[in-house]
Parts: sequence; structure tokens; C-alpha cells
Amino acid sequence: MNEESNLEELHDLISDSVIGNFIIQLLEFYGSFGPLPGILLPFIEAFIPILPIIVFILANSIVYGLVMGFLYSWIGSLAGAILVFVLVRKSERFRWVRRIKYQRHIQKITSFFDRRGFGPLFLLLCFPFSPSALLNVVAAFTKMSIQQVILALALGKAVMIFSVSYVGDSITSFAEDPIRTIIVGVAIGLFWFVGKFIEQRIKTTADREDGQPY
Repeated sequence: MNEESNLEELHDLISDSVIGNFIIQLLEFYGSFGPLPGILLPFIEAFIPILPIIVFILANSIVYGLVMGFLYSWIGSLAGAILVFVLVRKSERFRWVRRIKYQRHIQKITSFFDRRGFGPLFLLLCFPFSPSALLNVVAAFTKMSIQQVILALALGKAVMIFSVSYVGDSITSFAEDPIRTIIVGVAIGLFWFVGKFIEQRIKTTADREDGQPY
């Protein structure tokens, strides 16, 4: 299926939505700013998770094309998620943040991620309806290195944005087009193996540095 027919399908997905049409018009109106509006909207969503990230992704694909729309959505969403992660981790010096971090149910979740590392975080970020903002906060509370978290964010969000742009904005879209579902499944598997390989390299490098005499 070519890009033009994909874009027509995406337009149909949000054409009946007042919010969707508004976002498309907004991006077109500020077109003189180039990719900045398309990057800024997903970036802001990282701080205000009630905003419709799926609509932003679809609108970016319609206005900028599938490839560039994907790229702008990925850059904005990734940059916002990394900034949230860094801010939360830096804020641990505040007592009220530590009080949240050391609650029993939060500790159970963070311990799970500490043991499993890249894999679970990546897989959860792959799905459009996962609470990505909450995952950013939880990741900041773990002992995972910033390299591990950025790796999971970069690859997981790439799969999520690709699946929304390529397949659609609902679970039924996956069932209606098995070929696209297979492609997304292959992408998840490929990125998971790539991520685990890079994570292992990061750990190996860190272990070597820790083992060097000072």
C-alpha cells in the first residue's frame, strides 16, 4: 500500500474528530515554522499526558507525510520523555518525592524494572495506550542507568509511533489488517533484540570501567 492511500486512511480516522481537525488546521496554519509545531505538540504531551498523543501522531503524518510525520512525532515525544525522566530523577532530593518513591507498591514496581532492565520498559512503551507518563516517572525511581532508559524510550516510542501511523488509532485496526499487524510485530521483535544487544554492551563497558584500577 502506497503512502498516498495510507495518508487518506489516516485522514479518515480523524476527520470526524473536532480535536483532530483542529490539530491539523493548527499545524497547517503554523506551517511557516517548519517542523517545530509537529515536534512541540508531542513534546508537551510528555508533561500533560491528558493531551491526545495519538491525534498528534496522526495529524503529523497527514500534514508532514508518513516519514517526516513519524520523525517529528518521535523527536518531540522522546525529547519530552527524557526531560521528564531527568527532572524527576533530579527531584529525588526533595523529601516529598522520596516519600512517593519509597511507598511499598512503588517499590515493588521499581524492583521489577531493576531486575529486568530494558525489556519490560521497552515492551510497555510499544503500545499506544500504555501510561507512558507514569512509566517515565517509575523509570526515574529505578536504579536503571540513563543510557538504559533512553534506549528503551527511543526504541519503544519508535515502535509505538510507527504502529499508530502505519496501522491506525485503535486495536480493531490491528485485527482488520493482519499484514500490518505482522509488520508491527516484527518491528517490536527486531527492536527488542537490538535493544538487548546494546544494553548488554552498555553493561559490559560499565563493568570493565568499574574493574579498572584507579
